[in-house]
Amino acid sequence: MSTAVIESNLTIDVEEILGKEAQGLLEHQAKVSKEHLHLPGVDFIDRVWVGSDRSPNVLRNMQSLFAHGRLANTGYLSILPVDQGVEHSAGASFAKNPAYFDGENIVKLAIEGGCNAVASTFGVLGSVARKYAHKIPFIAKINHNEFLTYPNKFDQIMFGNIRQAFDMGCVAVGATIYFGSPESGRQIIEVSEAFKQAHDLGMVTILWCYLRNPAFKVNGTDYHVSADLSSQANHLGVTIEADIIKQKMPENNGGYNALNTKESPYGKNDKRMYTDLVTDHPIDLCRYQVLNCYMGRAGLINSGGASGENDLFDAVKTAVINKRAGGMGLISGRKAFQKSMKDGVAILNAIQDVYLDKNVTIA
Repeated sequence: MSTAVIESNLTIDVEEILGKEAQGLLEHQAKVSKEHLHLPGVDFIDRVWVGSDRSPNVLRNMQSLFAHGRLANTGYLSILPVDQGVEHSAGASFAKNPAYFDGENIVKLAIEGGCNAVASTFGVLGSVARKYAHKIPFIAKINHNEFLTYPNKFDQIMFGNIRQAFDMGCVAVGATIYFGSPESGRQIIEVSEAFKQAHDLGMVTILWCYLRNPAFKVNGTDYHVSADLSSQANHLGVTIEADIIKQKMPENNGGYNALNTKESPYGKNDKRMYTDLVTDHPIDLCRYQVLNCYMGRAGLINSGGASGENDLFDAVKTAVINKRAGGMGLISGRKAFQKSMKDGVAILNAIQDVYLDKNVTIA
Protein backbone atom coordinates (compact mmCIF):
# COMPACT_ATOMS: atom_id res chain seq x y z
CA MET A 1 0.00 0.00 0.00
CA SER A 2 1.21 3.50 -0.76
CA THR A 3 2.73 5.41 2.13
CA ALA A 4 1.72 8.76 0.66
CA VAL A 5 -0.07 11.02 3.10
CA ILE A 6 -3.79 11.33 2.45
CA GLU A 7 -5.62 14.49 3.49
CA SER A 8 -6.76 14.40 7.10
CA ASN A 9 -10.39 15.03 6.20
CA LEU A 10 -10.64 11.87 4.09
CA THR A 11 -12.62 8.96 5.50
CA ILE A 12 -11.24 6.15 3.33
CA ASP A 13 -8.01 4.80 1.87
CA VAL A 14 -8.64 4.42 -1.85
CA GLU A 15 -5.84 1.93 -2.45
CA GLU A 16 -6.98 -0.27 0.40
CA ILE A 17 -10.54 -0.42 -0.90
CA LEU A 18 -9.46 -1.15 -4.49
CA GLY A 19 -7.19 -3.94 -3.31
CA LYS A 20 -5.72 -6.01 -6.13
CA GLU A 21 -7.24 -3.66 -8.72
CA ALA A 22 -5.48 -0.60 -7.29
CA GLN A 23 -2.35 -0.71 -9.43
CA GLY A 24 -4.19 -1.26 -12.70
CA LEU A 25 -6.55 1.64 -12.02
CA LEU A 26 -4.28 4.13 -10.26
CA GLU A 27 -1.23 3.76 -12.51
CA HIS A 28 -2.84 3.37 -15.96
CA GLN A 29 -1.59 5.75 -18.66
CA ALA A 30 -4.42 6.85 -20.92
CA LYS A 31 -4.42 6.36 -24.70
CA VAL A 32 -5.40 10.00 -25.36
CA SER A 33 -3.29 12.51 -23.47
CA LYS A 34 -4.88 14.59 -20.71
CA GLU A 35 -3.24 17.62 -22.33
CA HIS A 36 -6.08 17.69 -24.84
CA LEU A 37 -8.79 17.93 -22.16
CA HIS A 38 -10.60 20.73 -20.40
CA LEU A 39 -10.16 19.35 -16.90
CA PRO A 40 -12.22 20.17 -13.81
CA GLY A 41 -10.74 22.67 -11.39
CA VAL A 42 -11.48 25.58 -9.13
CA ASP A 43 -11.29 27.94 -12.14
CA PHE A 44 -13.38 25.78 -14.50
CA ILE A 45 -16.05 28.39 -15.21
CA ASP A 46 -13.53 31.19 -15.84
CA ARG A 47 -11.33 28.92 -17.92
CA VAL A 48 -13.96 27.04 -19.93
CA TRP A 49 -17.45 28.53 -19.81
CA VAL A 50 -16.92 32.28 -19.53
CA GLY A 51 -16.50 32.65 -23.29
CA SER A 52 -19.69 30.75 -24.13
CA ASP A 53 -23.19 32.04 -24.80
CA ARG A 54 -24.25 31.22 -21.22
CA SER A 55 -25.64 34.23 -19.40
CA PRO A 56 -24.20 35.64 -16.16
CA ASN A 57 -27.13 34.03 -14.34
CA VAL A 58 -26.27 30.58 -15.72
CA LEU A 59 -22.62 31.04 -14.78
CA ARG A 60 -23.62 32.13 -11.28
CA ASN A 61 -25.80 29.05 -10.84
CA MET A 62 -23.02 26.84 -12.18
CA GLN A 63 -20.76 28.31 -9.55
CA SER A 64 -23.35 27.62 -6.85
CA LEU A 65 -23.19 23.92 -7.81
CA PHE A 66 -19.40 23.92 -7.63
CA ALA A 67 -19.32 25.87 -4.38
CA HIS A 68 -21.44 23.57 -2.19
CA GLY A 69 -20.71 20.48 -0.11
CA ARG A 70 -17.49 18.60 0.65
CA LEU A 71 -16.25 19.07 -2.93
CA ALA A 72 -16.77 22.83 -2.84
CA ASN A 73 -14.34 24.75 -5.04
CA THR A 74 -12.63 21.65 -6.45
CA GLY A 75 -14.39 21.65 -9.82
CA TYR A 76 -15.92 18.25 -9.05
CA LEU A 77 -19.53 17.32 -8.37
CA SER A 78 -21.20 14.77 -6.11
CA ILE A 79 -24.94 14.77 -6.76
CA LEU A 80 -27.68 12.71 -5.10
CA PRO A 81 -30.33 11.81 -7.72
CA VAL A 82 -33.60 10.27 -6.56
CA ASP A 83 -36.34 9.97 -9.18
CA GLN A 84 -36.60 6.19 -8.97
CA GLY A 85 -40.02 6.45 -7.34
CA VAL A 86 -41.28 7.27 -10.83
CA GLU A 87 -38.69 5.51 -12.98
CA HIS A 88 -38.63 2.17 -11.11
CA SER A 89 -41.81 2.41 -8.96
CA ALA A 90 -41.83 3.76 -5.42
CA GLY A 91 -42.32 0.40 -3.78
CA ALA A 92 -39.41 -1.22 -5.58
CA SER A 93 -37.19 1.75 -4.86
CA PHE A 94 -38.02 2.48 -1.22
CA ALA A 95 -38.97 -0.90 0.27
CA LYS A 96 -35.37 -1.34 1.44
CA ASN A 97 -35.65 1.89 3.40
CA PRO A 98 -39.26 3.18 3.69
CA ALA A 99 -38.11 6.48 5.22
CA TYR A 100 -37.45 7.71 1.68
CA PHE A 101 -41.12 7.58 0.74
CA ASP A 102 -40.95 11.01 2.46
CA GLY A 103 -39.05 13.21 0.04
CA GLU A 104 -37.70 15.39 2.84
CA ASN A 105 -35.36 12.57 3.79
CA ILE A 106 -33.93 12.60 0.27
CA VAL A 107 -32.94 16.23 0.74
CA LYS A 108 -31.63 15.54 4.24
CA LEU A 109 -29.43 12.74 2.91
CA ALA A 110 -27.92 15.03 0.29
CA ILE A 111 -27.17 17.65 2.94
CA GLU A 112 -25.80 15.21 5.51
CA GLY A 113 -23.82 13.46 2.77
CA GLY A 114 -22.02 16.64 1.77
CA CYS A 115 -23.35 16.63 -1.80
CA ASN A 116 -23.07 19.55 -4.17
CA ALA A 117 -26.76 19.25 -5.04
CA VAL A 118 -29.87 17.09 -4.87
CA ALA A 119 -31.73 16.06 -8.05
CA SER A 120 -35.31 14.87 -7.77
CA THR A 121 -38.85 15.27 -9.03
CA PHE A 122 -41.05 18.34 -9.08
CA GLY A 123 -43.11 16.74 -6.31
CA VAL A 124 -40.22 15.97 -3.98
CA LEU A 125 -38.48 19.31 -4.34
CA GLY A 126 -41.69 21.32 -4.37
CA SER A 127 -42.90 19.72 -1.15
CA VAL A 128 -39.94 21.11 0.82
CA ALA A 129 -38.71 24.00 -1.34
CA ARG A 130 -39.24 26.81 1.17
CA LYS A 131 -37.40 24.85 3.85
CA TYR A 132 -34.37 23.68 1.85
CA ALA A 133 -33.88 25.46 -1.50
CA HIS A 134 -31.55 27.96 0.18
CA LYS A 135 -29.62 25.21 2.00
CA ILE A 136 -28.58 23.00 -0.91
CA PRO A 137 -28.80 23.54 -4.70
CA PHE A 138 -31.93 21.98 -6.22
CA ILE A 139 -31.98 20.19 -9.60
CA ALA A 140 -35.48 19.42 -10.92
CA LYS A 141 -35.77 16.34 -13.12
CA ILE A 142 -38.36 17.50 -15.65
CA ASN A 143 -39.17 14.26 -17.52
CA HIS A 144 -39.53 10.61 -16.57
CA ASN A 145 -40.37 7.17 -17.87
CA GLU A 146 -43.83 6.57 -16.40
CA PHE A 147 -43.76 2.96 -15.26
CA LEU A 148 -47.41 2.07 -14.62
CA THR A 149 -48.92 1.68 -18.09
CA TYR A 150 -49.59 -1.96 -18.98
CA PRO A 151 -47.65 -3.35 -20.66
CA ASN A 152 -44.73 -1.25 -19.48
CA LYS A 153 -43.46 1.23 -22.03
CA PHE A 154 -40.20 3.14 -22.21
CA ASP A 155 -40.67 6.77 -23.11
CA GLN A 156 -39.55 9.95 -21.37
CA ILE A 157 -42.45 12.39 -20.98
CA MET A 158 -42.58 15.85 -19.42
CA PHE A 159 -43.92 16.02 -15.86
CA GLY A 160 -43.83 19.81 -15.54
CA ASN A 161 -42.33 22.92 -17.04
CA ILE A 162 -39.23 25.03 -16.64
CA ARG A 163 -41.02 27.90 -14.93
CA GLN A 164 -42.07 25.55 -12.11
CA ALA A 165 -38.45 24.61 -11.54
CA PHE A 166 -37.42 28.25 -11.49
CA ASP A 167 -40.18 29.23 -9.07
CA MET A 168 -39.19 26.55 -6.55
CA GLY A 169 -35.65 27.88 -6.48
CA CYS A 170 -33.85 25.35 -8.65
CA VAL A 171 -30.39 26.27 -9.92
CA ALA A 172 -30.53 23.55 -12.59
CA VAL A 173 -32.84 21.22 -14.46
CA GLY A 174 -32.19 17.67 -15.56
CA ALA A 175 -33.79 15.62 -18.31
CA THR A 176 -33.38 12.22 -19.97
CA ILE A 177 -33.35 11.38 -23.65
CA TYR A 178 -33.55 7.74 -24.72
CA PHE A 179 -31.20 8.02 -27.69
CA GLY A 180 -31.71 5.27 -30.25
CA SER A 181 -35.37 4.76 -29.34
CA PRO A 182 -38.27 5.37 -31.74
CA GLU A 183 -39.32 8.29 -29.49
CA SER A 184 -35.91 9.95 -29.41
CA GLY A 185 -36.70 12.49 -32.13
CA ARG A 186 -39.60 13.93 -30.15
CA GLN A 187 -37.58 13.84 -26.93
CA ILE A 188 -34.66 15.71 -28.53
CA ILE A 189 -37.02 18.48 -29.64
CA GLU A 190 -38.79 18.68 -26.26
CA VAL A 191 -35.61 18.72 -24.20
CA SER A 192 -33.81 21.14 -26.51
CA GLU A 193 -36.69 23.61 -26.17
CA ALA A 194 -36.81 23.10 -22.41
CA PHE A 195 -33.05 23.65 -22.05
CA LYS A 196 -33.31 26.90 -24.02
CA GLN A 197 -35.99 28.10 -21.59
CA ALA A 198 -33.85 27.02 -18.64
CA HIS A 199 -30.86 28.96 -19.93
CA ASP A 200 -33.07 31.99 -20.53
CA LEU A 201 -34.04 31.86 -16.84
CA GLY A 202 -30.44 31.37 -15.73
CA MET A 203 -30.52 27.68 -14.87
CA VAL A 204 -27.90 25.03 -15.61
CA THR A 205 -28.88 22.09 -17.84
CA ILE A 206 -27.98 18.44 -17.13
CA LEU A 207 -28.81 15.66 -19.59
CA TRP A 208 -29.11 11.97 -18.81
CA CYS A 209 -27.84 10.65 -22.19
CA TYR A 210 -29.19 7.11 -22.04
CA LEU A 211 -29.54 4.58 -24.84
CA ARG A 212 -32.73 2.57 -25.28
CA ASN A 213 -33.37 0.05 -28.02
CA PRO A 214 -33.74 -3.74 -27.74
CA ALA A 215 -31.62 -4.07 -30.88
CA PHE A 216 -28.63 -2.82 -28.87
CA LYS A 217 -28.41 -6.26 -27.25
CA VAL A 218 -26.55 -8.50 -29.69
CA ASN A 219 -25.58 -12.14 -29.11
CA GLY A 220 -25.70 -11.78 -25.36
CA THR A 221 -23.76 -8.50 -25.18
CA ASP A 222 -25.50 -5.33 -24.04
CA TYR A 223 -24.24 -2.43 -26.13
CA HIS A 224 -26.36 0.08 -24.24
CA VAL A 225 -23.16 0.46 -22.20
CA SER A 226 -20.69 0.44 -25.09
CA ALA A 227 -18.19 3.27 -25.19
CA ASP A 228 -18.84 4.13 -28.84
CA LEU A 229 -22.64 4.31 -28.70
CA SER A 230 -22.87 5.98 -25.29
CA SER A 231 -20.25 8.53 -26.34
CA GLN A 232 -22.23 9.44 -29.44
CA ALA A 233 -25.23 9.97 -27.16
CA ASN A 234 -23.02 12.35 -25.16
CA HIS A 235 -22.12 14.19 -28.35
CA LEU A 236 -25.78 14.64 -29.20
CA GLY A 237 -26.38 15.88 -25.66
CA VAL A 238 -23.78 18.63 -25.82
CA THR A 239 -25.14 19.53 -29.25
CA ILE A 240 -28.39 20.69 -27.63
CA GLU A 241 -26.31 22.67 -25.10
CA ALA A 242 -26.42 20.46 -22.07
CA ASP A 243 -23.91 21.96 -19.63
CA ILE A 244 -23.32 18.65 -17.85
CA ILE A 245 -23.74 15.12 -19.22
CA LYS A 246 -24.81 12.17 -17.09
CA GLN A 247 -23.85 8.83 -18.58
CA LYS A 248 -23.55 5.22 -17.49
CA MET A 249 -20.02 3.93 -17.07
CA PRO A 250 -18.98 2.09 -20.28
CA GLU A 251 -18.55 -1.65 -19.93
CA ASN A 252 -17.64 -2.68 -23.48
CA ASN A 253 -17.04 -1.24 -26.95
CA GLY A 254 -17.83 -1.93 -30.58
CA GLY A 255 -21.56 -1.28 -30.62
CA TYR A 256 -21.43 0.18 -34.13
CA ASN A 257 -19.59 -2.86 -35.46
CA ALA A 258 -22.00 -5.28 -33.80
CA LEU A 259 -25.08 -3.52 -35.17
CA ASN A 260 -23.78 -2.66 -38.64
CA THR A 261 -24.30 -5.52 -41.08
CA LYS A 262 -24.57 -5.74 -44.85
CA GLU A 263 -28.21 -6.64 -44.51
CA SER A 264 -28.89 -3.85 -42.01
CA PRO A 265 -26.47 -0.90 -42.29
CA TYR A 266 -26.25 1.17 -39.10
CA GLY A 267 -24.53 4.42 -38.24
CA LYS A 268 -21.04 5.53 -39.19
CA ASN A 269 -17.71 4.63 -37.62
CA ASP A 270 -13.98 4.77 -38.25
CA LYS A 271 -11.63 1.96 -37.22
CA ARG A 272 -9.40 4.56 -35.55
CA MET A 273 -12.15 5.04 -32.96
CA TYR A 274 -11.19 1.62 -31.65
CA THR A 275 -7.42 1.72 -32.23
CA ASP A 276 -6.10 5.27 -31.87
CA LEU A 277 -8.52 6.64 -29.27
CA VAL A 278 -9.24 3.77 -26.86
CA THR A 279 -8.07 0.49 -25.42
CA ASP A 280 -10.22 -1.96 -23.52
CA HIS A 281 -9.14 -0.39 -20.21
CA PRO A 282 -12.11 1.17 -18.36
CA ILE A 283 -10.32 4.53 -17.99
CA ASP A 284 -9.77 4.74 -21.76
CA LEU A 285 -13.38 3.78 -22.44
CA CYS A 286 -14.54 6.51 -20.08
CA ARG A 287 -12.10 9.01 -21.55
CA TYR A 288 -13.71 8.46 -24.94
CA GLN A 289 -16.98 9.56 -23.32
CA VAL A 290 -15.19 12.70 -22.11
CA LEU A 291 -13.80 13.38 -25.60
CA ASN A 292 -17.35 13.39 -26.93
CA CYS A 293 -18.33 16.03 -24.36
CA TYR A 294 -16.27 18.57 -26.31
CA MET A 295 -13.08 17.30 -24.66
CA GLY A 296 -14.57 17.99 -21.24
CA ARG A 297 -16.01 21.45 -21.88
CA ALA A 298 -19.30 19.91 -20.78
CA GLY A 299 -18.61 17.96 -17.59
CA LEU A 300 -19.12 14.20 -17.61
CA ILE A 301 -20.69 12.75 -14.49
CA ASN A 302 -21.10 8.99 -14.45
CA SER A 303 -23.91 7.19 -12.66
CA GLY A 304 -23.26 5.06 -9.62
CA GLY A 305 -25.55 2.22 -10.66
CA ALA A 306 -27.78 -0.08 -8.65
CA SER A 307 -27.14 -1.08 -5.06
CA GLY A 308 -25.43 -4.45 -4.64
CA GLU A 309 -23.26 -6.56 -2.37
CA ASN A 310 -20.04 -4.56 -2.80
CA ASP A 311 -21.30 -0.98 -2.92
CA LEU A 312 -18.27 0.66 -1.31
CA PHE A 313 -15.83 -1.01 -3.68
CA ASP A 314 -18.04 -0.39 -6.72
CA ALA A 315 -18.63 3.27 -5.84
CA VAL A 316 -14.94 3.98 -5.23
CA LYS A 317 -13.87 2.15 -8.39
CA THR A 318 -16.40 4.06 -10.50
CA ALA A 319 -15.26 7.38 -9.03
CA VAL A 320 -11.60 6.55 -9.68
CA ILE A 321 -12.33 5.68 -13.31
CA ASN A 322 -14.34 8.86 -13.83
CA LYS A 323 -11.77 11.12 -12.19
CA ARG A 324 -8.73 9.59 -13.88
CA ALA A 325 -10.55 9.71 -17.25
CA GLY A 326 -11.09 13.46 -16.86
CA GLY A 327 -14.72 13.38 -15.72
CA MET A 328 -16.38 15.84 -13.38
CA GLY A 329 -17.85 13.56 -10.73
CA LEU A 330 -20.42 11.00 -9.81
CA ILE A 331 -24.19 11.06 -9.49
CA SER A 332 -25.13 8.18 -7.20
CA GLY A 333 -28.56 7.45 -5.74
CA ARG A 334 -29.56 3.86 -5.00
CA LYS A 335 -26.23 2.99 -3.41
CA ALA A 336 -26.98 5.72 -0.85
CA PHE A 337 -30.72 5.98 -0.26
CA GLN A 338 -31.37 2.23 -0.11
CA LYS A 339 -29.37 2.16 3.11
CA SER A 340 -29.69 3.77 6.52
CA MET A 341 -28.94 7.48 6.64
CA LYS A 342 -25.58 6.77 8.32
CA ASP A 343 -24.52 4.16 5.77
CA GLY A 344 -25.79 6.26 2.88
CA VAL A 345 -23.73 9.22 4.06
CA ALA A 346 -20.67 6.95 4.30
CA ILE A 347 -21.05 5.87 0.66
CA LEU A 348 -21.43 9.46 -0.53
CA ASN A 349 -18.40 10.56 1.51
CA ALA A 350 -16.34 7.69 0.10
CA ILE A 351 -17.14 8.82 -3.44
CA GLN A 352 -16.20 12.40 -2.56
CA ASP A 353 -12.94 11.24 -0.99
CA VAL A 354 -11.76 9.97 -4.37
CA TYR A 355 -12.05 13.48 -5.79
CA LEU A 356 -10.43 15.02 -2.70
CA ASP A 357 -7.52 12.58 -2.72
CA LYS A 358 -4.58 14.19 -4.50
CA ASN A 359 -3.01 10.76 -4.96
CA VAL A 360 -5.78 9.90 -7.44
CA THR A 361 -4.50 11.79 -10.46
CA ILE A 362 -5.68 12.37 -14.03
CA ALA A 363 -4.42 9.55 -16.27
